[in-house]
Amino acid sequence: MNKKLLFSFLALLGTVVSIKAQRNELGIRLGMSNLVGDIGKTNYILQQPLDLDRASEWGVPFYGGILYRFNFNPHQTVRLDLGYNQVQFSDKAAKEEYRRNRNSFGKNNIYEASVVFEYNFFPVNNEQLSMVSPYIFGGIGGLVFDAPKATLNHDFKRNADGVAQAPINELDFNTTTEYSMGRKAVAQIPFGVGLKYKFNHGWAIFAEATFRYTLTDQLDHSKILAKDVVSNYNADILSPTTGGSLLQTGSYFAVSKEREAQYIRNRQVGDGDSRDWLNTFSLGLTYSFGRPPCYCD
Repeated sequence: MNKKLLFSFLALLGTVVSIKAQRNELGIRLGMSNLVGDIGKTNYILQQPLDLDRASEWGVPFYGGILYRFNFNPHQTVRLDLGYNQVQFSDKAAKEEYRRNRNSFGKNNIYEASVVFEYNFFPVNNEQLSMVSPYIFGGIGGLVFDAPKATLNHDFKRNADGVAQAPINELDFNTTTEYSMGRKAVAQIPFGVGLKYKFNHGWAIFAEATFRYTLTDQLDHSKILAKDVVSNYNADILSPTTGGSLLQTGSYFAVSKEREAQYIRNRQVGDGDSRDWLNTFSLGLTYSFGRPPCYCD
């Protein structure tokens, strides 16, 4: 009985896979991504893609990705995207004079995953030798990117022998900063338009403009969040009342928090309430595998 059930399950699974395989597309795409934020140019399209002065250090910005399509019918498709963006941003290329004078710059490595719904205006997913169709799409996804972090080290001023200078009750201490990068994940809303050309029955090429509204203002490293700033305090001069670092008590601690807040303010560039856009223009190639599609069910 168990063997019969197992055989029936495998037969059913094979039938489902066979049906689904008729509607599958797998492909790759390559292109260029640009960032619209608080640093660099603000063009949503046709941005200068490369800071030539830093090309030897940063390389060439680009986008690369893989995609999977499931075609529900000749017009409607659900697509899974996985991709990598290397973006560069430089005030040197900005139109605004204040940005050029500021001369901030940087780059970011951004990984993305999204699920989108496509609508083709013509039945390009039908079985035919060739057809071309424009399409629109929209969906939801996530990004993983490089984000700024900082550690503030608070310590009393010391002499050449490493001894704290006296008197230490005059808030006479230094704060040094260690800047680093961490990884963060945020949501994004992708949408856009494309043109798909199917040829030789199962092959298709497409050109696409993808716009992503991201739920972060840190893709261009234009701000640092308070939760990403950590303060360390010297541990060799202790408070007689708490047994912890003296710098974590009274007016010492108040001044250290002021310095932390001042650092966060100084690291903010542009509008802190805005959100970054990540836009991609790409060309892709897909192959429909399995038998020719049949949308009977």
